[in-house]
Amino acid sequence: MPTSADGSARTTGETITLASAGGTTHRQLRVHGLRIHAEIHGEGEPLLLHSGLWAEAALWRPLLPYLPGYQVIAFDPPGVGRSDMPNLPLTMAGLASVGAGVLDELGIESAHVLGTSFGGAVAQQMALSYPRRVRRLVLVSTSLGGISWPGDPAALWLFMQPGTFEQPRLEQVAGTIFGGRMRTEPGLIRSMHIRRPGSIQAAIYRMAPLFGWTSLPWLWTIRHPTLLICGDDDPITPHVNHAMMAMMMRDARLYTVRGGGHLALVDSPAQVVPVIAGFLGAPVAGTPAVPVAAGPGEPTPVFEPAA
Repeated sequence: MPTSADGSARTTGETITLASAGGTTHRQLRVHGLRIHAEIHGEGEPLLLHSGLWAEAALWRPLLPYLPGYQVIAFDPPGVGRSDMPNLPLTMAGLASVGAGVLDELGIESAHVLGTSFGGAVAQQMALSYPRRVRRLVLVSTSLGGISWPGDPAALWLFMQPGTFEQPRLEQVAGTIFGGRMRTEPGLIRSMHIRRPGSIQAAIYRMAPLFGWTSLPWLWTIRHPTLLICGDDDPITPHVNHAMMAMMMRDARLYTVRGGGHLALVDSPAQVVPVIAGFLGAPVAGTPAVPVAAGPGEPTPVFEPAA
């Protein structure tokens, strides 16, 4: 029987709407026999979000004010938050199938797909495995997988240890791990829904899809219009990886956040998210294709089309 991330047993059943608040509907979806907790916000073109390694669906909430005109779909990945942990570790292809299954449960044929960090790898896999389900692709603070330019060893060591993601430890090392604004404003991490896995098993299962996975042999086959976003102070997924990916892909553009770190998307949404909305073709008048100037202490965005 599948278990939730907190270790309690759950049975499978029909899709359940749990609550609606502030324009966001919370639902428990049945995907491949697992209960997947999802948060759906707004109306319009669907935008499916794939979270980072230890991130819950709630991490995306700061982005919502900058995405009018979209039906934003976030979910706790298997083994994270309120979603079931599978009986066996999933592969990257398995995680991509969960994303497609979420769309199935919501009756959505295709969606724009955004993935950040680990979720960027899942989004790449989804574009490969389910090309007709993906409209446009947004990859943020991510990489090619196992064959990539390595990040900072100290940051990677801390990042891969589940115990790092407990407070106050996480705030103490946020600058080392994530760079960017976290170097000077580590307290920002307290408002982000990044949680330590509920067990060693959950941690292993969550990291397992990364082992042996790389998009290097097939990334060039992805035909979807793609926006890559990264900070130039990202210790986990260095800028050079995104530049390589942009050159390899058929229809990609690269957007660099000067002074931004691994969490630039969620720590500076006012500067970064409007670029995403512009790329996706936001139907709401007044949404800029490029962001306004950064405010005090915020990173500076720079748009760099791929050569």
